[in-house]
Amino acid sequence: MQRPGLKVPIALGVFALLAVLLLALLAPAGTSTFSLSASGSGAVQLPQIPLHARTTGIVVSLLAVLMAIGSGLLVRAGRRVPLWYTVVFAVILVVGFLAWATAGHTLPVTGLLESALALSAPLIFGALGGVVSERVGVVNIAIEGQLLAGACVSAVVASITQNLVVGLIGALVAGVLVSFVLAAFSIKYVVNQVIVGVVLNVLVLGLTTFFYETVLVNASDTLNSPPRFANLPIPGLSLIPVVGPVLFDQSVITYLMYVAVVAVFVGLYRTRWGLRVRAVGEHPQAADTVGIDVGRTRFWNVALAGAIVGIGGAYFTLGSVGAFSQNMTSGAGYIALAAVIFGGWDPLRASLAGLLFGFASSLQNTLGILGSPVPSDVLLTLPYVVTIFAVAGLVGRVRGPAAAGRPYLKG
Repeated sequence: MQRPGLKVPIALGVFALLAVLLLALLAPAGTSTFSLSASGSGAVQLPQIPLHARTTGIVVSLLAVLMAIGSGLLVRAGRRVPLWYTVVFAVILVVGFLAWATAGHTLPVTGLLESALALSAPLIFGALGGVVSERVGVVNIAIEGQLLAGACVSAVVASITQNLVVGLIGALVAGVLVSFVLAAFSIKYVVNQVIVGVVLNVLVLGLTTFFYETVLVNASDTLNSPPRFANLPIPGLSLIPVVGPVLFDQSVITYLMYVAVVAVFVGLYRTRWGLRVRAVGEHPQAADTVGIDVGRTRFWNVALAGAIVGIGGAYFTLGSVGAFSQNMTSGAGYIALAAVIFGGWDPLRASLAGLLFGFASSLQNTLGILGSPVPSDVLLTLPYVVTIFAVAGLVGRVRGPAAAGRPYLKG
């Protein structure tokens, strides 16, 4: 049996030392107020929680040091550090950091979490598409291009028809069309999948930028003024303190995200379709032997992945700002790809990774509004710093589908 490595204890130790330096020794003397109540007349009002920055920093630092030592003892005993242990460690550090960064201010916790879930929607759609595509054996680097195509087409179609459902269908079709190109070149013509994905991202970026500058700028009133999905609170559930406004007062696209996560998870692990997909992604020769058409299975599931990602692209326009602008996805597809790896090619874990990255983006926006002492340039890099640590394997080593990225030639 292979002995657990020291990667996690070392990482926790480094973060514990940073916590001691930043949160305990350099903590301000102010008090941060955590507001758990949501705005709205029907919302339940909860008492605010004051946290003294320096006291909280000392307690958090002490807990972080103890947990880092505990992780080292677990590895020394031949046991792996469980995932929940790392999650608890991260939550403790986040609380300490928020108390330090918002000293003297009131932090709207519910608003922070609402924003995090909304910003996570396109990342989770992208991650789900990446999981489906890679589970069937095709590396989907083109998530960025599929998101951007979905955002552009949904804005134009919804502007012309003034119908949000039609705009959403347009985003789905755009994602499928991009995935058709990926599937054709990588499966039929056996072109390197990573190269095809990168080229598609650049191609879609170029086409949408050209279309925006030559057409949409001059006809913004008719072609780039789509309606937006309003939040639809679920009666009763949306009034639950903290959880209700965060989970049950969202837009249609976010509710579709819930359905997509459950559908992909159940489909992959509980249906015949999922068994075929995983068989083709792990051992295409064996799947071919039992009568599964590997090429066709890969092609249509890559198309399905593109449809899922395309819906996520519609969030940027129909669910957020409305009008399309050039390169408005800003690398979200690459973060979604990181979520796929971080989540171990599992739809549920990849979705949780997407939530983590969405929280990082929401935190950046919230701290910027509150006037945090953290420099704005540092805040802008926060989502990408989290991505780097995630892909570095902070939660342990994971293995992707065995045949992902490998073309299959019958015979």
